[in-house]
Amino acid sequence: MPRGDKSSYTDKQKRQAEHIEEGYEKRGVGRQEAERRAWATVNKETGGGKKSGSGRGKAMDTSPSKKGGKAGGRASASRSAEERSASAKKAAATRRRNAAKKPH
Repeated sequence: MPRGDKSSYTDKQKRQAEHIEEGYEKRGVGRQEAERRAWATVNKETGGGKKSGSGRGKAMDTSPSKKGGKAGGRASASRSAEERSASAKKAAATRRRNAAKKPH
């Protein structure tokens, strides 16, 4: 199996990597770097691609996700109250605008 082959990963692992990658891209990380970080995170959390055989599963280690969430929280906390308030108002306006567009 060549390096970079994702055939041994489960569908869930592939979805996880996709979601993580999207999150990095939203924060301005380049596409290739986001993909690299996403797969590194999935490998750390799940122990890499899943091999067949009974009893070979391992519990997930969610510490990388926790670390990412903490880093994001720390970034938010370092902003002033005015900046956070402006972001919240902008987000609320976007949600209102999107809700008006989408038929229920």
